[in-house]
Amino acid sequence: MGTQVIHAEWIGKHVRVTKAANPNIQGMEGTVVDETQNTITVETTKGVKRVPKHGSVFEINGETVKGVLASPEDRIRIKVN
Repeated sequence: MGTQVIHAEWIGKHVRVTKAANPNIQGMEGTVVDETQNTITVETTKGVKRVPKHGSVFEINGETVKGVLASPEDRIRIKVN
C-alpha cells in the first residue's frame, strides 16, 4: 500500500475497483468526485456510483489501496509501516 496515495487527495484521481464484496462494482473505474469516511463516489461512463470502502480494494493512480476507513482529513494522520 503506497503511503503517498493514503495521504494524498483522492478527489479528481483515476480509480479502479479491483476487489469488492459486490461483484457488480468490481472492475468499475472512473474519477473520484467525492469521499466520506465510508465511501467514495466515482464518476463512470455509466453515471455516478457510490462505492463502500469496507470490503473493497482500489487502485488509485496505479497504487493499491485497501482498508482505509477514514475521512479524507483523517487519512493524512494514518501511520503506514
